[in-house]
Amino acid sequence: MTGTAMNNPASNAGADTRLINVLLAEDEESFIDALVVGLGHEGFSVSVARDGVQAVQLFDQLNPDLILLDLMLPKMSGIDVCRSIRSRSAVPIIMVTAKGAEIDTVVALEMGADDYVTKPYRLRELVARMRAVMRRSGNSNVEYAESRVGGAATESVWEASNVRVDLDKRRVFVRGDEVVLRRKEFELLTLLVENAGRVLTRDLLIDRIWGTDYIGDTKTLDVHIKRLRSRIEVNPAAPVLITTVRGVGYRFDAAPD
Repeated sequence: MTGTAMNNPASNAGADTRLINVLLAEDEESFIDALVVGLGHEGFSVSVARDGVQAVQLFDQLNPDLILLDLMLPKMSGIDVCRSIRSRSAVPIIMVTAKGAEIDTVVALEMGADDYVTKPYRLRELVARMRAVMRRSGNSNVEYAESRVGGAATESVWEASNVRVDLDKRRVFVRGDEVVLRRKEFELLTLLVENAGRVLTRDLLIDRIWGTDYIGDTKTLDVHIKRLRSRIEVNPAAPVLITTVRGVGYRFDAAPD
């Protein structure tokens, strides 16, 4: 997939130019998958560069509103990418650094980065920083993008891997048989099925199901995942529908083996 832009399907309605277009320069696939989904739900359209050279090329092609730039990239470092872009553009740049890389962070800021986040980060923190630098840059699309979150129309029925979710009737069928779910379980399964094949971060799932102001134990999510598996998996002890992506979150597999 190297050498191509990867756009978030949620924003491929594409005709709306008021979406905030983000260039994500990142080579770790787990982060890419999670961010494309997470940022898409927050009103951003994401294109991906998997190395520094491609990042510069896509910047020139796409003219994004904001850049998320990993410090450690193949072919060309994030520092050099930042220097190259900053020499001809004032586009907001947020550097993504490894924990403990204080010296590199200072260099990145000196090269013109507007802010930085340290891995591992929480989606809500990243989004807050993105919106903050966009506001400081005077981009009027921020408020519009925020107004779109959760506002897109959805299909009434979603189906993947023999799991059918009827949103209007709030009914779930697994391999033809109806299963009864509690409200949060239904909402969680709906979000997973809507994004079948994509990794959803723990932060994203908690934000979407329990709200951004939720401060309870994150084990609540794990309990609900366990309950869902007991209802839809053939063997809950060896799940093939709702799989765990260690250190990131969960994925509903569209075509499990």
